Amino acid sequence: MARTGRPREFDKDKTLERALELFWSRGYGATSIQDLVDTLAVERGSLYGTFGDKRRFYLDAVRLYWEVYERHLVATLDADPLLPALREILTHPARLDELISDVGVPQGCLVGNTTAELVPHDDEATEVVSRSYRRFTEIVTDALRRAQATGEITDSARPEAQAQLLLYVVQGLSLVSRAGLDQSAALAAVDTAIDALRA
Repeated sequence: MARTGRPREFDKDKTLERALELFWSRGYGATSIQDLVDTLAVERGSLYGTFGDKRRFYLDAVRLYWEVYERHLVATLDADPLLPALREILTHPARLDELISDVGVPQGCLVGNTTAELVPHDDEATEVVSRSYRRFTEIVTDALRRAQATGEITDSARPEAQAQLLLYVVQGLSLVSRAGLDQSAALAAVDTAIDALRA
């Protein structure tokens, strides 16, 4: 049987995963197309042909980042009791040294970094991060509502408001982590936030 078309020169999914690591460690502005070509060992024309320009490549990486994070968030919060699972989610930025790869050290949350670097001047980036933050609060709200029903979490505040506060905690911690982090102080702050949720 005759072969039609050109064979794919690289694995698109694996290439996007590697690009995600590079963008996460360096940021959008500091990562050039040549950096991507060199790190991914893919021809420039192939990158453009598959992913489009750098901005579209970056936003694809951010979407992949969030897909992976959301699956982890849902799985982690499907726990009883909930508070230890919430603590794991909130302390993640304080444990970024565990995620070091040969590409570099992750810098905070990639969604938060995108907020700082591209929002509000880029409408598509704004939509991507807004949806990510909305999904975080929806998922955490559902978990908090379940925990309120069992008496584990205080019912002195609406779970929607509690989830919004936790979004601010995790994003603030993630942003501060980019400037260097006193891990013990960060963990103490997270524990304070968790204690405030106890029934």
